Amino acid sequence: MAADRRGKAETLALRRRLLSDSCRLFYPEDPIKIVRGQGQYLYDEQGAEYLDCVNNVAHVGHCHPLVVQAAHEQNQVLNTNSRYLHDNIVDYAQRLSETLPEKLSVFYFLNSGSEANDLALRLARQYTGHWDVVVLDHAYHGHLSSLIDISPYKFRDLDGQKEWVHVAPLPDTYRGLYREDHPNPAGAYASEVERVVNSVQEKGRKIAAFFAESLPSVGGQIIPPAGFFQEVAEHIHRAGGVFVADEIQVGFGRVGQHFWAFQLQGEDFVPDIVTMGKSIGNGHPVACVATTQAVARAFEATGVEYFNTFGGSPVSCAVGLAVLDVLEKEQLQAHAASVGSFLTELLRQQKAKHPIIGDVRGTGLFIGVDLIKDEATRTPATEEANYVVSRMKENYILLSTDGPGRNVLKFKPPMCFSVDNARHVVAKMDAILTSMEEKVRSCETLRLQP
Repeated sequence: MAADRRGKAETLALRRRLLSDSCRLFYPEDPIKIVRGQGQYLYDEQGAEYLDCVNNVAHVGHCHPLVVQAAHEQNQVLNTNSRYLHDNIVDYAQRLSETLPEKLSVFYFLNSGSEANDLALRLARQYTGHWDVVVLDHAYHGHLSSLIDISPYKFRDLDGQKEWVHVAPLPDTYRGLYREDHPNPAGAYASEVERVVNSVQEKGRKIAAFFAESLPSVGGQIIPPAGFFQEVAEHIHRAGGVFVADEIQVGFGRVGQHFWAFQLQGEDFVPDIVTMGKSIGNGHPVACVATTQAVARAFEATGVEYFNTFGGSPVSCAVGLAVLDVLEKEQLQAHAASVGSFLTELLRQQKAKHPIIGDVRGTGLFIGVDLIKDEATRTPATEEANYVVSRMKENYILLSTDGPGRNVLKFKPPMCFSVDNARHVVAKMDAILTSMEEKVRSCETLRLQP
């Protein structure tokens, strides 16, 4: 039986029987059966069209024909491992190198962002000879055991914090320790990292790496204040560690102003290791680690080969090259800047109209709308955010929430998301928020309706 001809109820019953409940669905009360995607749209088995506002994996658009064609054509010729000479892998490494600072000149290819961050951890430990890691609160760096250990978002619900993991405050200038009225939030948050490093050293432990998402996503679509990474890097380097920039959610032009989100910090900041995933392959399992010659040489000095069966295959590299081609040909970085700016302005107009919107923050097509119960306390409006997401789905718009309070509406759509899409989404959101206010007169009293 063709998958798209099986009824949704039958598919759901099979999934419940064959898959673990830990493999969760979006909208579990009424899941959507998606059978097709094109551009910024997804289609269910009845043909209904949904506007996708959250899928940053389909970076240049679902099933982009040039990416699909590149994979198909290479699949017809050769797909094998990277132990043979092949032009695709070196062409791809060269193209990536042209987007990065000069010192990031050695590349490792893998299959997922989790694999990339796991390798980054190995590289850091081998290069420094140290073991401990500093991370930001609420961070998420992947699903492997090594990465659960450095992801407060996950380990707090599992085995807890390991003694070699050290957590610094999230540089959140809306509801964090140092807010928008602080004269130097970058310096203040960097001083918190310095305090963590000093505490680690007082215990006789040594720092191998500082890991940070260039723009923390799970933490609530956070934009770290400019200059924060530079000061942190100074503290980490002084302690003998390296700086790892996790670009898995936000790289490849999404931020609009730059190709890489870490570049928002300024031209004087260059990480020691950069990890990439998700958007790099537009849905194909591709990932990459970029690092310096010095770090790579230290890793080679072990004499142990690094081999990844599927990483860097001719097909994967053909896909990666096609994604870069589409980004350039369709000028999607500039598009993200202009459409993202337009969407942000529309959302800020909604903030002026609806008190439940406490903050609108973002850059390019990476935007968060922070819903609050009270302006003074900035208490997360978790239930209300879930309600908005549910109502948007009824209007065939796919949104999701992030942040510790699950109250931040996140926008990170495919990069072909248009000005008309932005107008449509904000108009529907406005109507939903207006209806909420009319019914309850205070967002504090809202309760989800069945």
